[in-house]
Amino acid sequence: MSHRLDPLLRPRSVALVGASPKPGSYGRGMIEACREAGFEGSISLVNPGYERIDDLACYPDLKSLPHVPDHAVLMVANARIERVLSDVITAGVKAATIFGSGYLDDGNEVPLLDRLKAQAREAGLLVCGGNGSGFYNRVHKVRFQLGGSGAQAPGPVTFISQSGSIWAAVNENDGRLGFNLTVSSGQEIATDVADYMDFALSLETTRAIGLFIETVRSPEKFVAVLERAAAADVAVVINKVGRSEAAKRFAVSHSGAIAGDAAVYDAIFKRYGAISVNDPDELVACLQLLSCGKRLRGTGSVVAITDSGGERELLTDIATEQGVTFAELTDATQAKLAGRLEYGLTPENPLDAWGTGHGFEDIFHDCMRSLLEDPQAALGIWVADLRDGTRYHEHYATAAARIAAESDKPLAFATCFAKARNTGLATRLRDAGVPVLEGMRGAMIATRAALDYRAFRARPASSPPLPPASDVVARWRKRCEAGATFDEAEGLALLKDFGIPVVAHRLATNRAEAVAAAEAIGFPVALKTAEPGINHKSDVGGVRLRLADRDAVAAAYDDIAGRLGPRVLLAEMAAPGAEVALGFVADPQFGSVAMISAGGVLIEIQKDAVLAIPPFDVREAQGFIDRLAMRKVLDGVRGKPALDVAALTEAFARFSVMISHLGEFLAEVDVNPLIVGEKGVRAVDALIVPRRPQSN
Repeated sequence: MSHRLDPLLRPRSVALVGASPKPGSYGRGMIEACREAGFEGSISLVNPGYERIDDLACYPDLKSLPHVPDHAVLMVANARIERVLSDVITAGVKAATIFGSGYLDDGNEVPLLDRLKAQAREAGLLVCGGNGSGFYNRVHKVRFQLGGSGAQAPGPVTFISQSGSIWAAVNENDGRLGFNLTVSSGQEIATDVADYMDFALSLETTRAIGLFIETVRSPEKFVAVLERAAAADVAVVINKVGRSEAAKRFAVSHSGAIAGDAAVYDAIFKRYGAISVNDPDELVACLQLLSCGKRLRGTGSVVAITDSGGERELLTDIATEQGVTFAELTDATQAKLAGRLEYGLTPENPLDAWGTGHGFEDIFHDCMRSLLEDPQAALGIWVADLRDGTRYHEHYATAAARIAAESDKPLAFATCFAKARNTGLATRLRDAGVPVLEGMRGAMIATRAALDYRAFRARPASSPPLPPASDVVARWRKRCEAGATFDEAEGLALLKDFGIPVVAHRLATNRAEAVAAAEAIGFPVALKTAEPGINHKSDVGGVRLRLADRDAVAAAYDDIAGRLGPRVLLAEMAAPGAEVALGFVADPQFGSVAMISAGGVLIEIQKDAVLAIPPFDVREAQGFIDRLAMRKVLDGVRGKPALDVAALTEAFARFSVMISHLGEFLAEVDVNPLIVGEKGVRAVDALIVPRRPQSN
């Protein structure tokens, strides 16, 4: 099946510009890389200094070639790269790989890198790089790779890295992870991570995709390819770096202040089932388990076997830390285990199966098989610090391979120490579909990732609440387009129209109106300034709470009106409860993002927030709420009653619908606090900031 990146990643012909016969040179290395990979297309060499290199003719420039190649590999210095790229485009070449950094102090006001981007994009040229290390498409035997041995066995994983060094480190692993495609995308002059992912999804061998990225240059394309990967059951594991909390823009609302770009990326990853990790070790462990050829099925959990009580305790500690639970064994499984274990050992999960060591080969084989056969088992973990040449570890590997061949459930080894010498056993077990995960923490992170990926795959279709009538939505869109920040009364009215409960409230512009409004609402009441431009009222002494009678309202009005202006809002006092905040930020890359967090005056200090991509339903809202550190407060602590979490999930889901319909017209939204009571929720305050109208 053809793909638009074929000239780049699957060319039928290539020109190596800067080819050289000098041993150790990049020009020489590229010739050898093509031949070692078994490149099946034609190879042309370009270098004015030679007429032939080995058995191949060498031409002075691209225009001298007898045919136009699909792809040109540019091994030239920055000072020459702009001219050579022009030659590539003039010759009609469709794709290029650029290794040069694109940085050059040549006195030009437009940086070289920007000029190269403009050249490539104007010509529609596909480019790998610059400032990268190339790529290796093992499926089609195309290796335009700067350095590295290229000796790894082919496998089901695609790895794409914007860092050439990280690409080299992971690409040159010890063989426990096999690749079909590896790409060092570098500066992504014309072709980016999303493009390479899309190509990987066209390969039948792709089981998992790993990314090491600093940014996403084509957000819409990236989201679309994540959706494609999810539909194709191709797991995506991402190490996103540069995770600053700074949103890199001034924020009017609390939401904007606490929702940094890293949190937005995490929300995108979670929405589309991508696994987020913290470093390349975690990346490799997750890719190993998610590409082993077997997926976790059903609703069961983990079974594990160890040959040490200390190992079992370490496993349990780290599993608990990572939120990994162990399966409850059936009576039948416990009976099978009891029949095989030596005296004094308990048939339980995790299982310590080492007794005297007599007959350990059969004991461990039979016990691990029984554990994996348990109806509640979804994944087997065999804890052992495998070492090449160690007799009983060789027996473990043989037993594990036999069990894996008989079972449809994944089985993996987990070492306690990440530096064991086990390359031989690891590659042998890899071929048997049993990954060897180095280090207990990495193994449990990978296990948690596999469980999460199963949950994502099993999720029901989302059913967000219905929006209000179309004319109501249209009216609010028109109001947002006007551009002025909403006053509090408008903000509460907007929330109410989208089904979010709000406190009863009225505006007043003099003392008599304020007293009358309070009497109509019913005491006690809150009185707040409603003057335009005051976004955080408590910061300027613009809020009075629990006003119990006419005199208290009159006195509060006189004080606030005298200092801040005559316009005020009177509102009912919400019943006691927990303070939560709902927010929205218009992310410059990914658009509308909803937020739920601990609320009140400490919102920015606590920073207990979860971001989510709207719209979503109450089930999904429940999951977001469950991730809050304050979640236990909602269930009641220290004798306090449980609060109405169901009403909160409904409100957050409805808020997400509001954001999905109006987000393109909004800059920020801050509903703080939303009071969660024993029965129901009430929005007490709302700051709505529309986007500024675009000037013509």
